[in-house]
Amino acid sequence: MSTLQIFNIIALIVVASYAFYLFGYVVYQRYQYIRLGKPIEFQLNFGERFREIMINVFGQKKLFKDMKSGIMHTVMFYGFIIIQFGAIDLFWKGLQSGGHLPLGPVYGVFTFLQEITTFLVLIATLYAFHRRYVEKLARLKRNFKSGLVIIFLTSLMFSILMGGAFEQIALQHPSSWSTPISSMLASPFSGLSEGVAEAVFYVFWWMHALVLFTFMVYVPQSKHFHLLMGPVNVFMKRQQPPGKLSLINFEDETVEEYGVGKITDFNQKQLIDLYACVECGRCTNMCPASGTGKMLSPMQLIVKLRDHLTEQGAAITQKAPWVPQVAFSNANQAALEVAVGESGPAMIGDVITEQEIWACTTCRNCEDQCPVMNEHVDKIIDMRRHLVMTQGKMSAEAGRAFSNIEKQGNPWGISKKDRDKWAGDAEVTVPTVKEEKEFEYLFFVGSMGAYDMRSQKISRTLVKLLTQAGVKFAILGNKEKNSGDTPRRMGNEFLFQQLAEDNIKQFQKNNVKKIITIDPHAYNTFKNEYPDLGLEAEVYHHSEVLADLISDGRLVPSKTLTERITYHDSCYLGRYNDIYSAPRFILSKIPGIDLVEMKRSFEDAMCCGAGGGMMWMEEHEGTRVNVARTEQALETKPTMIGSACPYCLTMLSDGTKAKEVEESVQTLDVAEILALSVEFTIEQEEQAS
Repeated sequence: MSTLQIFNIIALIVVASYAFYLFGYVVYQRYQYIRLGKPIEFQLNFGERFREIMINVFGQKKLFKDMKSGIMHTVMFYGFIIIQFGAIDLFWKGLQSGGHLPLGPVYGVFTFLQEITTFLVLIATLYAFHRRYVEKLARLKRNFKSGLVIIFLTSLMFSILMGGAFEQIALQHPSSWSTPISSMLASPFSGLSEGVAEAVFYVFWWMHALVLFTFMVYVPQSKHFHLLMGPVNVFMKRQQPPGKLSLINFEDETVEEYGVGKITDFNQKQLIDLYACVECGRCTNMCPASGTGKMLSPMQLIVKLRDHLTEQGAAITQKAPWVPQVAFSNANQAALEVAVGESGPAMIGDVITEQEIWACTTCRNCEDQCPVMNEHVDKIIDMRRHLVMTQGKMSAEAGRAFSNIEKQGNPWGISKKDRDKWAGDAEVTVPTVKEEKEFEYLFFVGSMGAYDMRSQKISRTLVKLLTQAGVKFAILGNKEKNSGDTPRRMGNEFLFQQLAEDNIKQFQKNNVKKIITIDPHAYNTFKNEYPDLGLEAEVYHHSEVLADLISDGRLVPSKTLTERITYHDSCYLGRYNDIYSAPRFILSKIPGIDLVEMKRSFEDAMCCGAGGGMMWMEEHEGTRVNVARTEQALETKPTMIGSACPYCLTMLSDGTKAKEVEESVQTLDVAEILALSVEFTIEQEEQAS
């Protein structure tokens, strides 16, 4: 063994050992920071979690929402895995002149695969540079750190190919099918002596080693920590309905503060989210608040919380967060001296502004886009809970909505005695649970359907359709209260639980087995959140029931409607509950309708702007979300805009008025559109009797 080989072995062991030590140190410190959060209850459910890994990690499903980016990232992902075997082979060659992995007759195939993969990863890296710095995609950052990883990857791929080229010259190997790229690169340097070629080979060999180990140390200290934490986050994804919020135990007298006011108040899964972030900007790109000029950026929210966690974690554990320490002595000293607790920077106020927290519509567009399954909305709601229930801080509009719901059971403060007043103007009899003891469905009207004049028309239309189909139903009448979705999403968990418990008592008292509602927010709350408080009933959205009635032949849309309709997907019906087909099925069965889709539809549909309690608060920044969504609908040149949510309908109706097209473009619920096509056989006199 030559002196050079001995030197390379010793030097590589020293460098690799130091790099692995630094890597391990940083990963362990981040693990310690995550442990500062509240413990979680984790159920393995290995089969389901393994399926998520296969779909979202190895299948890269979310990344293909942007096809170009998806292909690029898939090449990088699988390429980097394959190239690690090539790195072992490259190190082998440097430590044993003329040697390589003992793969026998398949070694040629191995090297061919390595070279092609390396070349493809290099092309993908250059395309990443093009997307970020030439196309200048708005969702992508353009700073030193963003460019650094491109330099790392380009250097790694370049060193592999150039190392192969000069190894070929040094060993006097002829060009070969198994090394097509390096053979081509070696051609211009074929006149070099073996000694010079060997020296240049070792330059690229060490270049590859040093860049690789530097990159390894850099990864857990950058957004590329997602290479490790992304799969962990996907595996640990909450096995619950999307967007389901946690219950607060108000009977626990040891709890002095509610919600999340400090970074360590988040649970450990929420903190894993922070380190899993890719900083790809897909969430912000789809966010209705960000897209209409509000301060909120879901990506920046996660990034700022992540940096705050690292800062606070370092101060609490008194362990330097950055390595090597010689390069980050000032940053580490500053991090260790950061004050914690009440004397330190306030998470709400200094890190995340109240403006950002209250801009969220809870639409979950951000979460649907995230390739590593991050959840943004629950963090925002947790911070709202702290503001509302611990600090008592909220806008006057929010406070008024809470007060009205608490006193009268609706956000307007209209008398609770008028809750069933809408039924008096219905064309059919609308029985209460007192009047109709035997019923199949309880129709939960909701505050919008009961009090809002426009939404009352949807309620009246639905009961007419149900009567036509021979469905037995009843309403709670004035015993019904607000579903609680509004106060819960606005941070008033205490009021939500009061309302939920009162409604559940009414459901149980009247032996309710099935619930139907026109409100997707109530539907989601009843179906996914009320069971935590004791509800045992089947919950249906009215579009599901109407679609089934059409399928069963109990409702027959026969009148031709010559209309061009675009359908708007409600967030709480679609992204929260995966109901996309039922409303479209209804529309597809109506003769004459031309159903056209908006560019943003199904799971990519933009929010109307009413969710998260925003229905009851004014927008003071940028443009109005509902107007932006209406503009997207108008691009399809419709004569009607359909929806399946009273909140959405109100926002879209206001949008058409703002665009001054309300005379030419109608806004209707799918139930109303269906009713226009149904030949009703019920007689008003019979219903009145």
